[in-house]
Amino acid sequence: MRKYFIYTIIILFVTNSCQDFLDVRAVGAVDENTLANEYGVDLAITGMYATFHQTGYFHSTLSNYAYGDVMGGSANKGSTFNDQSDFTNLETYSFTTDNGYLNEKWISVYNGVFRANNMMSIAYKIEDALTAINGESKDYFTETIAQGCFFRGFWHFEGVKLFGAAIPYVGSEEFASSVNPLVSNVDESGNYIYIWDKIIEDLKYAYDNLPDTWSTDKGRINKWAAGALLAKVMAYQSSPYNGKNGSVNKWGEVKTLLETIINNGKDNNGTKYQLADTYESLYTAGESDWTGESVLDIQMAISGTQSNTNSINGTSHIGMSGALGTGGWGFYQPSYDMVNSHIVDENGLPYIDKRYQEIDPLTTLVDGNPKTKLEVFTDPRLDITVGRFNVPYWDWSVPTITDGWVRDVGNGGLYLNKKNIPKKADKGNLSVSTVTGSTAKNFHLIRFADILLLYAESLIETGDFEGAMDPVNQVRSRAANSYVKAVNPKTMEETTSEFVLEDLVNSNEHINAAANYRVGLYPSSQFASKESASEALRFERKLELSLEGHRWYDLARWGTIADELNNYVNYEQQYLPKFANSIYNEDWVTLPIPYNQIITMEGILVQNENWK
Repeated sequence: MRKYFIYTIIILFVTNSCQDFLDVRAVGAVDENTLANEYGVDLAITGMYATFHQTGYFHSTLSNYAYGDVMGGSANKGSTFNDQSDFTNLETYSFTTDNGYLNEKWISVYNGVFRANNMMSIAYKIEDALTAINGESKDYFTETIAQGCFFRGFWHFEGVKLFGAAIPYVGSEEFASSVNPLVSNVDESGNYIYIWDKIIEDLKYAYDNLPDTWSTDKGRINKWAAGALLAKVMAYQSSPYNGKNGSVNKWGEVKTLLETIINNGKDNNGTKYQLADTYESLYTAGESDWTGESVLDIQMAISGTQSNTNSINGTSHIGMSGALGTGGWGFYQPSYDMVNSHIVDENGLPYIDKRYQEIDPLTTLVDGNPKTKLEVFTDPRLDITVGRFNVPYWDWSVPTITDGWVRDVGNGGLYLNKKNIPKKADKGNLSVSTVTGSTAKNFHLIRFADILLLYAESLIETGDFEGAMDPVNQVRSRAANSYVKAVNPKTMEETTSEFVLEDLVNSNEHINAAANYRVGLYPSSQFASKESASEALRFERKLELSLEGHRWYDLARWGTIADELNNYVNYEQQYLPKFANSIYNEDWVTLPIPYNQIITMEGILVQNENWK
């Protein structure tokens, strides 16, 4: 764990089109004496929030697509096989403890922890002065420390999700003790120290002391965002993993807290948490930020440092190679498995028993040209999440194989990430039209659909299987509210087509679709037992949260990761031979603590129990 601070701080300042907190100011280094006042604390707070924009395109970004999506089987790495070999090793499950991506992720986690502790350290030095200042609902000092506790808890949890709960917890006491505090993850008897409760303590303080809303600086974390993350941490702690991650059943507490958030939670505009009207609006600049669905967002912007504020995955990293006239490196291609999992039956329901893998893939190469089976009925969320050949790609064009959309079909497959790319019309204050990945649409770390699905999971785990049907079906109902329309490829204007959306939720049929879509609700029989209810809930998380960095983490905490990912590679290797020798070990519910960090920590950091 390396510190880069000797009472000097570099602040990242940005302008945000969505809120006022991250305003443009001069960038600079500020010494401790200058920071020891209200203005200095404000600078340190801004620097702490800026950790959401850490720029390690491949490995450190909070989109977590390298881990949650690529390792989780929702996406292929893309680009070419030899590009970013450490990334390829993660993708094909051939990584080792010295993988550079894992080392960089560890560094980014503890940099975030450091920024939070640093800010609180400055605030503690002038506690009396800050206590005398009014805040939103409490005094300025209390609300400042609450924000620091949130970020310290957030970043430790970011480490726990990947490396397991037996990692060092660096609190205020440890931070004050040394420029480079060497904190062990085992006690004097060699037993692992799990830090779940330390994270929960931080987040409970944030939940108890942050205001319901901020009247200004609306990008700040409020009480309800802190509560949502707290519930998520306890849900992870309650999950089985493989019995080697310090799990403790707190599902009852998770259920109670989520009920409070669902009933009372609101964003900083005072809008009660709710599902956005349409799935597409969540990924449309100018519409996505204040729908009521955003619980915890990375605030994106156009003005300011481009790579820090408007491209969560880097400006060119996930763009298709040359296809949009804006460049792109061609990483992050949806997997065949994830795409085909959107195929539905006559009731508009997914094949949760994996029968979708028995159906021909929705896109194949015929004489070197992609053939997309537009007649096959799919969940309408598919074409919001994924770019398919012969289906409109936002308002850019209708992709063809000759347009350079895919850098290497044999390595990445035939699908394109779409949800993370702005529309062509998102320009001016909404995007940088000359850079593929630049957008002001926020990146959703936690949104209300995630909360509803976690709530359904808590109901299942506490025995109310039937009660879990309603929140799951709420999410499915919203999927029926929008679909991709057919367009004339030359003009990109809407046109007629033979395809439809069969909305079995509302008993409607909508015409002129780009492909055939169908969506229906789960019947009560699906929620008659814990096993069948869990299958539905878990599959709905796969669909609803596709390409949002969640999948690997869910599979790991559920303890199903080896079965799911070995099934995935057996399927995917039919189309991408690079997976022919891939095997996922059942112990890998956590990833290894990086070897470099164990060496740096001078023997007091012990490899986690799944990797000994």
